[in-house]
Amino acid sequence: MLEYRAYEQIESYLNGEMAAEEKTAFEALMRTDARLAEQVREHRQLLQTMHSFGQRQALKKQLNHIHSEMEAETAPAAATPAGWKVFWNRHAQTIAVAASVSLLSVFGAQWSVQQLKAPVRQQADRYIELRREVERLKKAQTAIINGINDATKPAPRPATFSGTGFAISSDGFLVTSSHVVEGADSVLIENESGEKFKVTEVYRDQIHDLSILRVTDTTFQAFGALPYTFKTEEADLGEKVYTLGYPREDIVFGEGSLSSSSGFEGDTTAYQISIPLNPGNSGGPLLDDKGNLIGVISGKQAGQEGTSFAIKSAYLLQMLAELPPELAPIKTSLPKNNTLLGQKRPQQLKKLKNYIFVVKVYN
Repeated sequence: MLEYRAYEQIESYLNGEMAAEEKTAFEALMRTDARLAEQVREHRQLLQTMHSFGQRQALKKQLNHIHSEMEAETAPAAATPAGWKVFWNRHAQTIAVAASVSLLSVFGAQWSVQQLKAPVRQQADRYIELRREVERLKKAQTAIINGINDATKPAPRPATFSGTGFAISSDGFLVTSSHVVEGADSVLIENESGEKFKVTEVYRDQIHDLSILRVTDTTFQAFGALPYTFKTEEADLGEKVYTLGYPREDIVFGEGSLSSSSGFEGDTTAYQISIPLNPGNSGGPLLDDKGNLIGVISGKQAGQEGTSFAIKSAYLLQMLAELPPELAPIKTSLPKNNTLLGQKRPQQLKKLKNYIFVVKVYN
């Protein structure tokens, strides 16, 4: 019943039937409720599709009507040239308009299909190329290691420099992108101070490409109090943002701005940011100027330097809220105090470094 009520409100909003106060309250709710915003976007697309279909049906009906008139009026006068002349004089303008609309619809539809099919597929391929690049790096590194080892000695198990992860609780839980650890036999994390821990994947959100890792190393005690908190509301367009990650063996800082409140192809679950990224950045944190965590780095668009994407922190929090009972302690141990607030960037980075890890995958 609640779901039906929600769709009633969405339809009322999209049809412009809401009162001003109700509309303002609904838009405020959309800014804080990522799932509602996604439902509104999907419903708008559905209505637009239905509207386009209705237009095509109306045109088809109009053309069928004209065709019926032509048959009715020309049948008795088919043998007389004068009959054709009378019919043409009466319907010339209508036929011309209908023919033009019909031709434009046909060629427009063909052009749209061609424009949408190949480029959209190509664009999608270009977005996921980041994952393919990670796979190429894995294979290349394995080949190099195998090549330089003496044939008489067994080759060591190659570790792949794969991506980035960051702590979400002091007691050993981390987040990274699912594609970073996909297919891994075992996973190791290491921070800039050289601390290494064995971890296992305990939960995966395939839709948003997020995975939770837990430290299983017996030597592990605790990360300590995390210096950042998770932002629940939408970040502002043009806001300064930054990230720390491992596109190479040592940690790298990247800074830019939030260039769009939606991600690739209008994806409302992600932000677009103007930070040049590389494969190893996947799974790293995206923070605002105050040190609030606002997203998780997910990928980039190949061929577009500085066009990168991050899953919004609202969806990370949503995933944490939906965890099974055995993982419920994560929710109670989330950081509650932002000690980065008011600090200059170098001081923020010094505090952050020990909570951000390179993720190494063993296959």
